[in-house]
Amino acid sequence: MASLREIKNRITSTKKTSQITKAMEMTSAAKWNRAVMNAKAFVPYMEKIQEVTASIAIGSGGVIHPMLVSRPVKKTGYIVITSDSGLAGAFNSNVIRKVHQKIQSRHKSNDEFAIIAIGRMARDYFTKRGMNVVLEMTGLPAQPNFVDIQDVTRSTVGMFADGTFDELYVFYNHYQSAISQEVTEKKLLPLSDLSTSHKLISYEFEPSAEEILEVLLPQYAESLIYGALLDSKASEHAARMTAMRNATDNAKELINHYTLVFNRARQAAITQEITEIVGGAAALE
Repeated sequence: MASLREIKNRITSTKKTSQITKAMEMTSAAKWNRAVMNAKAFVPYMEKIQEVTASIAIGSGGVIHPMLVSRPVKKTGYIVITSDSGLAGAFNSNVIRKVHQKIQSRHKSNDEFAIIAIGRMARDYFTKRGMNVVLEMTGLPAQPNFVDIQDVTRSTVGMFADGTFDELYVFYNHYQSAISQEVTEKKLLPLSDLSTSHKLISYEFEPSAEEILEVLLPQYAESLIYGALLDSKASEHAARMTAMRNATDNAKELINHYTLVFNRARQAAITQEITEIVGGAAALE
């Protein structure tokens, strides 16, 4: 059995740990609130750019553009969005596991796929296993702006355009609530299933539809990636907040357990001392 000093040290160290996890929970809660607001604020822009893109692409007599047309798939691109750090429960492992399973089921060699890793956890996992990571980004802020990821989105869309891969998927945690995040797979390119829930609008535009789509379609694809990142960030902060809350609750349970053990051990020691004193006094009589 541990000594009273050892038990007391455990109580002290567990209290310090609970203070850290509580502070991390509060920090994640503040970041989570802002991340949810950012993700929701981006939705109207996505809906509008989708409406405009669909109206021009579909409503202009079926404009043909390389980003709208499916082609024989020789290589597939995967954007994997994770965080740069852990302590977020199964947030990272769930995404990474799903991507790995998809790659194993769809491909037989590294030549058949390319990975764009956003977040240190994804980069480290796939790099250590010798998988084909062609582009990576780490060190994104807690509340990223589009400028922060613009180089990656532009390069990714450019790789599709130049034939580095023939289709592109994104894997990320979709935010549902503070305690629920769902791993989501979404096909980004080609935009062969471009559609909108809104009624198509007839626009008057200059120059031609082809020239407008030449600029608009890459921006739309880049916006889809950025939207997934914002969604993932909201999920990340929610997952870390929940994980730290659970860690704090577990620490409190440990403190209560160790306190009970400590009190029992101290009571036993006091009882032993009293017994020895009474026994000694009885021996002197």
